[in-house]
Amino acid sequence: MTPALILGVLGVVYGDIGTSPLYALRAALLHFSDDGLERWEILGILSLIIWSLILTVTVKYVVFILQADNRGEGGILALMALAQRSVESPRARWSLALLGIIGACLFFGDGIITPAISVLSAVEGLKVVDDTFDRAVIPIAVVILLGLFLVQFRGTGSMGRVFGPICALWFLVLGLLGLIEIVREPGVLVALSPHYAVQFCVAYRLLAFIAFGSVVLAVTGAEALYADMGHFGRRPIRWAWLWLVLPALTLNYLGQGALILNAPSALENPFYLLAPEWFRLPLVLLATAATIIASQAMISGAYTIARQCVQLGFIPRLEVRHTSETEEGQIYMPQVNTLLLIGVLILVMAFHTSDNLAAAYGIAVTGTFVCTSCLAIIVFRRRFGWAWPLVIGVFGPLLVLDVLFFLSNVLKIPDGGYVPLVLGAGLFAMMTTWHRGRELLFARFRQDGLPLKSFIARLPQSRTIRVPGTAVFMTSQADFLPGALLHNLKHNKVLHERVLFVTVQNEGIPAVPVERRREVESLAPDIHRVFLRYGFQESPNIPKELEALKEVGIPFEPMQTSYFLGRETVVAAAVPKMSRWRQWLFTIMSRNAVPATEFFRIPSDRVVELGVRVAI
Repeated sequence: MTPALILGVLGVVYGDIGTSPLYALRAALLHFSDDGLERWEILGILSLIIWSLILTVTVKYVVFILQADNRGEGGILALMALAQRSVESPRARWSLALLGIIGACLFFGDGIITPAISVLSAVEGLKVVDDTFDRAVIPIAVVILLGLFLVQFRGTGSMGRVFGPICALWFLVLGLLGLIEIVREPGVLVALSPHYAVQFCVAYRLLAFIAFGSVVLAVTGAEALYADMGHFGRRPIRWAWLWLVLPALTLNYLGQGALILNAPSALENPFYLLAPEWFRLPLVLLATAATIIASQAMISGAYTIARQCVQLGFIPRLEVRHTSETEEGQIYMPQVNTLLLIGVLILVMAFHTSDNLAAAYGIAVTGTFVCTSCLAIIVFRRRFGWAWPLVIGVFGPLLVLDVLFFLSNVLKIPDGGYVPLVLGAGLFAMMTTWHRGRELLFARFRQDGLPLKSFIARLPQSRTIRVPGTAVFMTSQADFLPGALLHNLKHNKVLHERVLFVTVQNEGIPAVPVERRREVESLAPDIHRVFLRYGFQESPNIPKELEALKEVGIPFEPMQTSYFLGRETVVAAAVPKMSRWRQWLFTIMSRNAVPATEFFRIPSDRVVELGVRVAI
């Protein structure tokens, strides 16, 4: 664990949660400010925020959830894969898959809102400096967001090196500003006692429940912390949180509370008013840089989750560019980046202010919290062998807290909370449609296909002409003859002297060990079946793996090899297995998937594509 690695963690993982002080306390206190704020109300909200940080982030994620790594990788889909491997029932596996899909969909909703609200809240500090900046807030925010998304191709590693030192300075400034105000009003330290949070909830009941929807703004980013574990590892993430991020956040929230205790009018913008007047403009610039970092945490997490969705079969193939020669997890996905940028700009133009966006924020991340807790209960019980009393004792209260956070955010739906829900529902429909469509497609292949063993048995008696070279037939159904081979025999009347039937298998682990990557089975002289296995954090490279077959005595010359791929055209069956709208959606997604040649890194000049109509 090096200082550079810690800086990388600060620059990528903790950007989101690190900018929460810009808006979280103010948003929570506004619920009670109409008739003035009393001391115990301020202390109660402070206590709720601090103990939310302790319970949700420290206890749930840093202490427990980070233990549930899937061979070093994190994120809700990695947790889902762990949970699925611990159950045997197909129905239970599908139920867990649905939880993972819902969590992933909500995560993408959070990923769009985070850059918008973070950058807007920082730039709005210019209005504290001078009212003349009021009309410039949105244009400046748009320019900053455009710049952020346009440099994503440089990769997570380079972004972390640039942002890490800035984020370290940000957390130091947060802590120092809060500490100065605490020294002036040390009585605010009593908010560290959970007694004030309990007293506040007992006194206000329903209104306290409503305030939970704003308190949760202080812990947004916890799921990104877990999703980014594969980029940096568990230990640096824990160290940075416990020794720098949590103390800095706690000091700053207490400092803002102390300021409001002394000057209730500071509720207008307690974060920026915490700083002396001469430091406010530099603080706006630093906060803007920090919110760019906050956006980076969600963007890199979105890339990770999107690639996992592709490899697990929930969305069509997408382009994945590796931005590091040494770190497999550092990737850039142009299509995901473009969609995120469009969504973020629409939100900025539609909601205008961070206060308006706060209503839309929270429901996505709290929904993901609930899904994560449910999956964690299965993983810690089945995979780690915890007794049920221990599992319920640890995760029961955490799940109750997550559900309270989620339900309190449901009340925000009319005011903007519908945004992540609509987005999540759309993504859920796409993922389930794609998954179901592929299942029906494979079932049709098995129903109409010729068993591979039958073809091999008949081959010696056939008069098929063998021609020089190697033919590689990509097939998803290893036991059936690829449609591309049948079409080749039908139209060209020939078979290559060497034939490889290649099946790519995706497993529910981040990376498949080298010794398990390739499995070769000889079917007949110069005819082999090859299984290539990849984890959900890996990108296939078929030519590279096939060249390695020389190690097992199978000659492979890239310039003498042709790749035969089938391009399926989906049509409606006489009795359709999917509704019309799902068939239409599946067709659209199929047409817009990244071509197999590009996804599998196959040279385009060595490919022969043969079309086939499939009725489902």
